[in-house]
Amino acid sequence: MTADLSQIVKAYDVRGVVPEQWDESLAELFGAAFVRVADAEAIVIGHDMRPSSPGLAAAFARGATRLGADVTLIGLCSTDQLYFASGALGLPGAMFTASHNPAQYNGIKMCRAGAAPVGQDTGLSEIRALVERWTEEGAPEPAAAQGTVIERETLKDYAAHLLGLVDLGAIRPLKVVVDAGNGMGGHTVPTVFDGLPLDVVPMYFELDGTFPNHEANPLDPKNIVDLQARVRAEGADLGLAFDGDADRCFVVDENGDPVSPSAITALVAARELARHGGSGTIIHNLITSWSVPEVVRENGGTPVRTRVGHSFIKEEMARTGAIFGGEHSAHYYFKDFWNADTGMLAALHVLAALGGQDGPLSALVSSYDRYVSSGEINSTVADQSARLAAVKAAYADRDGVTLDELDGLTVTAADWWFNLRASNTEPLLRLNVEARDEPTMSTLRDEVLTLIRA
Repeated sequence: MTADLSQIVKAYDVRGVVPEQWDESLAELFGAAFVRVADAEAIVIGHDMRPSSPGLAAAFARGATRLGADVTLIGLCSTDQLYFASGALGLPGAMFTASHNPAQYNGIKMCRAGAAPVGQDTGLSEIRALVERWTEEGAPEPAAAQGTVIERETLKDYAAHLLGLVDLGAIRPLKVVVDAGNGMGGHTVPTVFDGLPLDVVPMYFELDGTFPNHEANPLDPKNIVDLQARVRAEGADLGLAFDGDADRCFVVDENGDPVSPSAITALVAARELARHGGSGTIIHNLITSWSVPEVVRENGGTPVRTRVGHSFIKEEMARTGAIFGGEHSAHYYFKDFWNADTGMLAALHVLAALGGQDGPLSALVSSYDRYVSSGEINSTVADQSARLAAVKAAYADRDGVTLDELDGLTVTAADWWFNLRASNTEPLLRLNVEARDEPTMSTLRDEVLTLIRA
C-alpha cells in the first residue's frame, strides 16, 4: 500500500487505523527497517488482543527474518510484559498495540535491548525513512541466511520479577475490584495476583479488542464509572483500572473516588526512596502536581522535572540514574524494570502500602494530594501556535509570574501554575491547571480557556 507515514509515525511509536492507514505489508517493511536500524541479530515480538494484532505481528516477524534476524514470539502480552522480555532476554523488542485507542487502530511500540526507548531521535525517524524508501523502490534484498522463529512463554517470569520487587508477604487481606477493560490486564492480573491475600473482583477480563463495555482509557472519567460503582457496591478496599495494553494503571479509593496519578507517583516515590536507603533521583513530568517534588524532597530524594512522554522520561531516567519516574497519565517507570513503565508494579506498590497499615486508601493518599487540579482539558483550535502565543502574551508581563517553554508553555505564580501544550496528532491544545485552592484553580482555568477559545 502507499501510506502517508507522517500520519502514523508519531513521536515515539507507530499508530494508525488498520487497514486504511497501514496494513500487514507495511508492517513487514517496518520489521525489516527495525532490525536494520537496531543492527539486531535477534528480536522479541509481542501483541495485544486487537483483531489485527496477530497478523501485524507475524508480518513484522517476516520482515525481520527476511533480513536474517531471529525472532522470539511471546504472543499475547501486556506492553510492560514485552519490556520485561526485552530486558530479561537482552533483545530489541516490538509490541503491537494501540493502547487505549479505539478498536480500528493498531500500532507498534519499539525498544532496543534492555527496553531502551525508540523515539524520533533514537531511531524512529531512520526507520520511517527506510520504510518510505522501500515502499517506493521495493522490499530490501533478503539476507543470505534467513532468521528463525521460536515461541516463548514469559508471563510467569514477568510476574515473578515484579513480585520480587515489592514485599507483599505481610499485607492484610484486601478486597480489590479490577477493571481490565477487555484489555491485556485480563491476561496479566490473574497470574501476577495469584497467591496474594487478595479477594479479586474481576470486571471485563475477557480479551476483546472491540472493547464492548467501554474504551480502555481509564484517564477518561466516563470509563471508570462502572469500576467506581462496583467498588462501592462490593465494599472493596480499592479499585484498579488498566488501559488496553495494561502498561498504565488507574486507582480509585474505597469510596470510588479517583486517586490522582500524581498522588500515586508521590506514594511510590516515597516507597522507592525508602527501599534505596533514603536517597535517589525521581523523575516527574512538568504536568505532575507540586506535591510530587515536595514529597520527594521530604523523603531525601532529588526531583528532576522533564517533558511529557515515555521516551523523554526513559532517556532522563538513564541519564540521571533515577530510581523511579511518574507521569500525570498514570505511566510509572522503575530503574529495576529497565527504566521502563509498568502500571502493574505501581499497583503492587499501592497494594503493599495499603495492606501494610490499617487505614483506608483515602486517608493514606491524602498526604500526597495537597493541591487542586483541573485535570487535562482539550480545546480544538484552528491555529495552535497563534493561540499559544496569545496566552503567552497575556501572562508575560505579570508581576510574580514566570514562564518556561520546556514543553509547551508553563506559567507559574506563587499559588498556581498552568501548562498549555499542543497535541502532536490533533488540532488540540491541552491545558492543565493546579492551585492551592478550588476558587483560585477555577478562576485561572476559566481565564486561560477564554484566551484559548477566543
